Amino acid sequence: MAKKALIVIDMLNDFIHEKGALFCGNNARDKIPFIKQRIQTYRDNGDLVIYMTDSHDVDDKEFDKFQKHAVTGTWGNEIIPELAPAPEDKVIPKKRYSSFYGTDLENVLKTSNVEMAEVVGVCTSICVMDTVGDLVNRDYPVTVPVKGVADFDQEAHEFALKRMKQIYGANVQ
Repeated sequence: MAKKALIVIDMLNDFIHEKGALFCGNNARDKIPFIKQRIQTYRDNGDLVIYMTDSHDVDDKEFDKFQKHAVTGTWGNEIIPELAPAPEDKVIPKKRYSSFYGTDLENVLKTSNVEMAEVVGVCTSICVMDTVGDLVNRDYPVTVPVKGVADFDQEAHEFALKRMKQIYGANVQ
């Protein structure tokens, strides 16, 4: 049986909590039960659960485009309590949209013998889409469950789902 990885992107206080700096709205909060269930399924099957977490320096250049958010070591940078990682899960901080840029994700996938990935989290049109594109560019089959992704911009969300399916060939379901 192929080893799978569930990649949980940016389910952090600053995106998911109503007091977060870049709150994605109740649509994002509505994804929590589904993502929690997917995490448990992966753990029960002995598959890998990887949390990718925005983790910015105080003066990160990204803050020229977006409000200051997910600053390393702050409440906003923390994974929401409902989806707390287990000791066997991997937590990888990232500074850019793609989960591969400047991180150890590629090495983690290779050393864990991962052959396919499922991606959930926020924001569909930014970090989710860029990560899915980079997974596809590395020849991983990718699934993106619509019930597991959200964005603060519904039009961008729909575009990203369409792009991931039609251009990247991801299994968007």
